[in-house]
Amino acid sequence: MKIIHIVLCIFLFSCQQVKNENDRVSLNSFEWIDLTHPFSEKTLYWPNNPKGFTRDTLFEGMTDKGYYYSSFDFYAPEHGGTHLDAPVHFAQGKMTLDELSLDQLTGEAVVIDVSANASNNRDYQIQVNDVTNWEKEHGTLKENVIILFHTGYGKFYPDALTYFGTDKKGEEALPFLHFPGIHPQLAEWLVKNRKIKAVGLDTPSIDYGQSTDFQTHRILLAENMPAFENVANLHLLPAQNIYVVALPMLLKDGSGGPLRIIASSGPLPPERGN
Repeated sequence: MKIIHIVLCIFLFSCQQVKNENDRVSLNSFEWIDLTHPFSEKTLYWPNNPKGFTRDTLFEGMTDKGYYYSSFDFYAPEHGGTHLDAPVHFAQGKMTLDELSLDQLTGEAVVIDVSANASNNRDYQIQVNDVTNWEKEHGTLKENVIILFHTGYGKFYPDALTYFGTDKKGEEALPFLHFPGIHPQLAEWLVKNRKIKAVGLDTPSIDYGQSTDFQTHRILLAENMPAFENVANLHLLPAQNIYVVALPMLLKDGSGGPLRIIASSGPLPPERGN
């Protein structure tokens, strides 16, 4: 009996190894696309942000022991460049950045292209019919999907004038912000009619530039839904069959943080348990 038990264990282990090997083959077939703008002195932050990204040299060069060494420090606000908005950013008592689960930050995604409308209207707000029209062609959104909205404005980054609509700085710049965002009515509709786990887009904010009450933020983040802003390279992705990995810097109690987001346009990874 003991021998049979040992043989069974070896067989099950071998099956698991084959399964894992098949998973590796599938994952290795991915074509990964970087959706992140690099962080540097060119990184764009909200015009009234008192400081942007800075990097200082601690040491760079040959040491007295004869080997090369370099080390730098940097400063970066939570919100700017390609970054994540944690729910607590606009919803008191909701999740901080470090409380978000990895499942909320990874998974199947779709790209909804609204660039035709947004190119003709810097103040365009993405509508319910932008989503329902997409569904007519591609099918109803799956549960727990990530939606990425392609407005086409990512091509302007990091030029503040064309990306924000103004290159002014300080509080006086805010009335001159003009870029597309998600209409609050769409935010409400998604909450009531679709089960999605995150949203993202290629503009500075999920609310459009002229917003003063940030209703879209308030609606979606109140549902503990993270948002990805200033996403890059959405024009390189198809409409569906995408897998996203969106991992922010793990800031304790953060309201947001710098984000490294990538996506695959190849076959989706195996589902858990398969």
